[in-house]
Amino acid sequence: MNWNCGQCWRFFQKIDNLLGKENLDLIIGGPPCQAYSLIGRASKSDKMVGDKRNYLFIYYADFIARYRPKYFVFENVSGLLSAKDRTGVKYFDMMKSKFEDLGYTVNTQLLNSFDYGVPQARKRLILIGSRNDCITNFPEPDKLDLPIKINDIFNDLPKLHNGENYTPFFSKVDASSFLYKLNIKDDDMPITYHKARKNNKQDLEIYKIVVKQWNAKKIRIDYNCLPESLKTHRNRTSFVDRFKVVAGDLPYSHTVVAHLSKDGHYYIHPDIQQNRSITPREAARLQTFPDNYFFETASGQLSLATAFRQIGNAVPVFLAYKIALKMKGYFS
Repeated sequence: MNWNCGQCWRFFQKIDNLLGKENLDLIIGGPPCQAYSLIGRASKSDKMVGDKRNYLFIYYADFIARYRPKYFVFENVSGLLSAKDRTGVKYFDMMKSKFEDLGYTVNTQLLNSFDYGVPQARKRLILIGSRNDCITNFPEPDKLDLPIKINDIFNDLPKLHNGENYTPFFSKVDASSFLYKLNIKDDDMPITYHKARKNNKQDLEIYKIVVKQWNAKKIRIDYNCLPESLKTHRNRTSFVDRFKVVAGDLPYSHTVVAHLSKDGHYYIHPDIQQNRSITPREAARLQTFPDNYFFETASGQLSLATAFRQIGNAVPVFLAYKIALKMKGYFS
């Protein structure tokens, strides 16, 4: 770490003051995933090689070196396993060697959130480090198979049309038991962030076509198959699935990502009558955030884009909970 950086010193001093004479037993975190992601690399001509974010794991290692926790949990995208620097060395191998040099045994596993109760197909690489070989095998969380459909997750929320907003409200509609089982729904707290972004007429026409195609044939539409009058993108060879419905009749959605902050074309609501992209609250539920979780910013002014970015960048809450339960066993 750059020890000449006053901000870095202040950050460590704050942690040191909070710790006092106590030891730090567990560190949980991970660097930004954009530079390692397959989508991120595919969208850049340089494949993210040389991107400074590729090396932020070094700062994470500095925290490990300073506080020497018994364990650490490190999360990132599956693309980390294949991302390489200019010389062809994998960043994952650099990280693993760095942690091992600090005296930690590192166990890794690729987990699909759906296997652990999250209604989303979201693969994440989890690294668990232990000092003095305390953990010799990856402590995989207990799996959970819930017989639900995405419609069960959305159905108790008020119906919205494009551009409409619901101020905080209490849901009076019977909800799926799934929402209670995963501690998503709280009848004593108002539901917030159920606000639909405004779409133009052309997008709404495309949304109808996409949902109809799925409902009738269970087929994802190719951009090139849209009516010519609705095709405005020059790129017709890549990202041809740029319009996609969150299928209400499946038990999981596709991966929720931070691109939702830019547009909702990849996350069209399954109810054709509502004809819109999903709201921050619906995206948060797919990430298993409790309805009483309050998204905010330092300024206190939260935009749709900011909320979507926070939600898309997060680890699914219930997956994190399941991992935490497993780690808790090492402290008993």
